[in-house]
Parts: sequence; structure tokens; C-alpha cells
Amino acid sequence: MSGDQPPRGPARRDRPWRRLALLGLFVVQAVSAFFFVSDILFSILGIKVPPIDWQLHELMEIAAAVGLVAGLVLGAQALISARREAAEARERLRRAALAFHDLLEERFAEWRLTAAERDVALFALKGLSTAEIAQLRATSEGTVKAQTAAIYRKAGVSGRGQLLSLFIEDLMEDAPASAAAETPRAEARGLRSAG
Repeated sequence: MSGDQPPRGPARRDRPWRRLALLGLFVVQAVSAFFFVSDILFSILGIKVPPIDWQLHELMEIAAAVGLVAGLVLGAQALISARREAAEARERLRRAALAFHDLLEERFAEWRLTAAERDVALFALKGLSTAEIAQLRATSEGTVKAQTAAIYRKAGVSGRGQLLSLFIEDLMEDAPASAAAETPRAEARGLRSAG
């Protein structure tokens, strides 16, 4: 990704006009609601207010009604926009999950993991303990430990954290690489290959 591309995701959509539109929506509806509610309450409670010209009163009612309708329209637009953004976020999440699944399958095939080792690796990546994995797979903890050791050996890592970092690193390869970020990555690779 080059530095001149626009940002993706919520940062791009967080525009000042949206905030102003939502603030405008709130203000218009609050003023309109206040006008109607106060008019009704004054009548019910018998509170006397200085009389105003009936034409001005009608204009105020029309303006309040238009304000409520405008608020309804702006609210509908905000709801549609929020639903669209949620759908886009779900789609991005679905694509990321598929990419992660493809990456898992690629790495597992590269490391020549057995079916049992694949299951154990998936459970380990999800953060399950050895005892939980043994219970889910209906096997002993010793078997799970042996399979985990085989996975780490085949992957060239020394533990669960390094195993997970391999996948995170692969997923982040498309991110812009800076010299500061590249140095720790190269050092981590060197540590793994030395171990």
C-alpha cells in the first residue's frame, strides 16, 4: 500500500459533515418537540402566555412540523448509512476470516501437519489450554503435549506465542513496511531459525 492512498475503514468515513448533520438532527427535533410539548402543556396546565398573532403561531407550528419531518429524514439517512457501514464491516471481517483460514491451510500443508496436529494447532491458536484441548479431542494431555511439540518443531518455533506471531506477521505483510518495523521482524526471524 502506498502512502498516497486514502485511509480505509472508519477513519475515512468519520467526516465533519456527518457529525454536524447528526447534531443538526438533534437540535431540530429538540426544538420542534419543545414547541409542541410546551404548547400542549401550557394549554393543559392553564398557564397563560402572552398572546401572539395567530399567523405567527401557525408559521411556528408549520416550522416545527417541518423540523420534525426533516429530523425523521435525517434519522433515516443516518440509519441507512450505519446499516451500510455495518454490512461493509461484516464483509471485511468475512474476507479477513477467509484469508486467515487460507493462510492456516497453506502453513499447515507446508509444515506437513497430520489431521490431529492440525486440530491441536487450531485449538492452540484459539488460546485453549493443553487440558482443554485434550478434553475436546478425547485424548490424554501427554498426547496433546507431544502433538504440540511436533507442531512447534515443524513450524520452527519454540512456543504458542511464536506460532501465533507467524500468522500475524504473514497477515501484516501487505502493511507498509518501515525501517523501524522491519528490523524487529528480521531479528525475530533470526531467533526462530537459530532456535
